[in-house]
Amino acid sequence: MKELPDRWADLGEFIRQQRETARLSLRRLSELAGISNPYLSQIERGLRKPSAEILQQIAKGLQLSAETLYVRAGILEPERASDDLLGRIRSDPYLDPHQREALARIYLSFRRENGYELVAQEGEPGPQASEDGGTR
Repeated sequence: MKELPDRWADLGEFIRQQRETARLSLRRLSELAGISNPYLSQIERGLRKPSAEILQQIAKGLQLSAETLYVRAGILEPERASDDLLGRIRSDPYLDPHQREALARIYLSFRRENGYELVAQEGEPGPQASEDGGTR
């Protein structure tokens, strides 16, 4: 487990990267999140430990899920959040089986691309070949 100062520095770096990717200035994100510019700057530099409420406000400003920042901050465990989303995708009654698996494959490919491989838990089925030659 990372030391707490490292965790806050990593969280701050992630927030800064997301802000820059979204092409938002520090001032603009602070306005969108409803927090002060200096406070957001301190969070990005790992000098402040933001509350769950502040993380939720930052996530809203960045158009991310709050859970993404909660996992980075150590409030949620990554496996539970990821497994839950994948399970919900695969059980969505409003999508047909091919749509569910296509969405699951896209989600997993993005995770792999970002260095967060989702490993199937013991006893859970992994991708399997379907009758049409694809995976499911």
